[in-house]
Amino acid sequence: MNDTPRPSRKPRRNDRYGERLKNRRASLSPSLLSVADYIDQHRHAVLGKSALEIAAETETSDATVIRAIQALGFEGLIDLKDTLEAHIGETDSPSEKMAATTDALEMGTDDAIDFVINDHRKAMEALSEPANREAIRQAVPLLMAAQRIGVFGIGASGIIATYAARLFQRNGYPSYALNATGIALAEQLLSIEEGDALIMMVYGRAHREAMTTIGEAKRLGVPIIMLVGQPDTVLRRHADASIVIPRAKTEHVALHGATMVSIEALMLSLAAAAREKTLQSLDRLLELRTAIRPSKK
Repeated sequence: MNDTPRPSRKPRRNDRYGERLKNRRASLSPSLLSVADYIDQHRHAVLGKSALEIAAETETSDATVIRAIQALGFEGLIDLKDTLEAHIGETDSPSEKMAATTDALEMGTDDAIDFVINDHRKAMEALSEPANREAIRQAVPLLMAAQRIGVFGIGASGIIATYAARLFQRNGYPSYALNATGIALAEQLLSIEEGDALIMMVYGRAHREAMTTIGEAKRLGVPIIMLVGQPDTVLRRHADASIVIPRAKTEHVALHGATMVSIEALMLSLAAAAREKTLQSLDRLLELRTAIRPSKK
């Protein structure tokens, strides 16, 4: 066991929703509790849902949803969303996520290894499920028909977007990355053209970069293949095909191996569907490499 004392750090942010649910759980009726638990377990998704949509997900009524929210001490849905969004913004901090993750690794290295293995095992099991297999089957003809493939991702996913674009490019599918943030993304979005297809890695909130990219793709009639972390995210409404890869708990560090596997599964599926195109591209790549650095005899 690792007996090295951990340095002190500032307390983590208060989870107002979690605290209220914990303190008032015993006083909630079964129907109100089902709504409250749903909100707790689907915080990102709730930010984009109406009371009617939450009611449909919990098999209750919109009036029950509002009663549950008010029973937890919130004025209404807007007050609830403001509270959830504020907490999500605070806990999205990399230092907060790393602190929460390392707090759970009591045995040090062994727990860290288990954390990574278990997270990836769960993700691989999800990727192999029938719904995700069908999503990849739906994505392949959309990508094959595209003139070019755009790959969207920001933050750590932006690095994967660059890798994915290079991977598709070398296998015969002209590609580009959309991985800037803020107004810098606007210039990259000018690259999207009618006839393209778009892969989007969108695991968190429906932030402006994602929604603006979706809007531009819709304007141009560009199909969207999404990699998402939750099956009930509102972002899936905009996808022509979506692969659901569960990630670590929201408050923990997110690992990216499953995203890489998903991208490579799409690439190999394309190669299997259009073998000659891929082989011709790779043969040409080899010729160009040889021209740059001739082999020594």
